[in-house]
Amino acid sequence: MSTAGERLKAARKWRGLGQEALARESGVSVSVIRQLEQGARETARTETWRKLAFVLQVPTMRLSDGLDEQGPHEDTVEEWTAVSEALHAPPGRLTAEEGEPPTVAGVRAVVDEALPYFSGQFGKLARVLPGILRDAADLGEEGQALRIRVLQLAGWSLTATRQWDLAEDALERSLDLATDRIQAAETVDCLTWLYLRRGELDRSRDVAIRWADDLEPVKMRKATPDELCAWGRMLLRVSASAIRDNRGGEASSAMKWAGVAAKALGEEHKPSPYVSLKTFGPTTVALKVIENAAVTDHPDQVLRMAKRVPRGAVMPTASNMNRHQLDVVDAQAKTGDYSGAVQRLLKVKKKYPEWLGNQRYASDVVTRIAENRRLITPELREVATVVRVNL
Repeated sequence: MSTAGERLKAARKWRGLGQEALARESGVSVSVIRQLEQGARETARTETWRKLAFVLQVPTMRLSDGLDEQGPHEDTVEEWTAVSEALHAPPGRLTAEEGEPPTVAGVRAVVDEALPYFSGQFGKLARVLPGILRDAADLGEEGQALRIRVLQLAGWSLTATRQWDLAEDALERSLDLATDRIQAAETVDCLTWLYLRRGELDRSRDVAIRWADDLEPVKMRKATPDELCAWGRMLLRVSASAIRDNRGGEASSAMKWAGVAAKALGEEHKPSPYVSLKTFGPTTVALKVIENAAVTDHPDQVLRMAKRVPRGAVMPTASNMNRHQLDVVDAQAKTGDYSGAVQRLLKVKKKYPEWLGNQRYASDVVTRIAENRRLITPELREVATVVRVNL
């Protein structure tokens, strides 16, 4: 089996490009290209592979092996140890030890109290999730739906903090227990996000395509808002995976159909938190169109479209809005507005410091800003500390 570096070299030669020419056209340094081709470096970021694949006119995954994204920070692993233990604890232990079996109403009340933490308060989630997971595992048959939802929420949190293996374990267990299509689709939506973050673009794309096809309403007018949300979000996963895999046409097509689902809704829809914490509608689709422009390195388009994002009574999730802010920050940095980029990052840091600290995207942008500024300002240093960039 060939290595990623060997595939890169073969594709480059097939296109008749030297290393310097590929570096010039892709924006990837010639030293990185040489290291990859010579085997001195085994892998690279998904974004690096995408830039190279775009110039070489091949899918990203034809070059990349995937699984190239960073895992969790060391302190994150320690902080979430109790969550890992709770996920792997045998059912019934709480009842046997304390003689107080949990109830559906009781567990649901605790989940209700914890819902605000899913905006990115990961430290609090690490403290409350172990008890919720243990109690949910000990519920009887009447608590099956709640047990599934708790595993979904745990999987989302673990994915957000880059604990890939634990997240996959929680989500696959949730999927095994699912009894209806919308319930299963919520789990799959998070699984495809996990694959995407982990660099498994082909896996994310294949699963999302299969589920988007299954979730498509037979008659749009008769589809419920939750059904339209599930279908639309899965189409967004298809688009996100395809655009990163250098499949622009496929990404645009999936985004077009996501727009159809959003138009059928008419406005941003927020399901019950026991169905999903994610919204879907015209605003979310607009944010994802901008994200695709950012991925394909069109900063002027990002800045222009960001001024026209539709606003409604229901706002997209904090995670989606924050990701959008990073896309704008990236565009500002690429167009030389370093001060504006840092100020925007400071606003995100003020409200969502833990979320920002888990974004490698933010680390990359801060690194690039620091490399292009003569003076490291106190504001830039403040942001760099949160995203763990040494200046």
